[in-house]
Amino acid sequence: QVQLVESGGGLVQAGGSLRLSCAASGSIFSINVMGWYRQASGKQRELVAHMSSGGSTKYADSVKGRFTISRDNAENTVYLQMNSLKPEDAAVYYCWSSRGYWGQGTQVTVSS
Repeated sequence: QVQLVESGGGLVQAGGSLRLSCAASGSIFSINVMGWYRQASGKQRELVAHMSSGGSTKYADSVKGRFTISRDNAENTVYLQMNSLKPEDAAVYYCWSSRGYWGQGTQVTVSS
């Protein structure tokens, strides 16, 4: 079992920044890829970004150039730096890891 605990969500004005963190614990030897998904009200959950333990990354087109994913393998933590936030970025952000583990989610609200 793997436990994922997110932190860092909140309310920010459009154009502002937030940094999300996700700490993994448990059977972390099974984790290769960690990342972030988001789900806005009334919409399907979608990939935001993920990163392998080797450093390979994938981003959704909508966040490229604004969001940066990083990872501290020693601390088993993945981060999502979100800059130039837009109202359409508002959602519940979920940490995810390979083998299908999810965090509880953290709310990001962007005011226009």
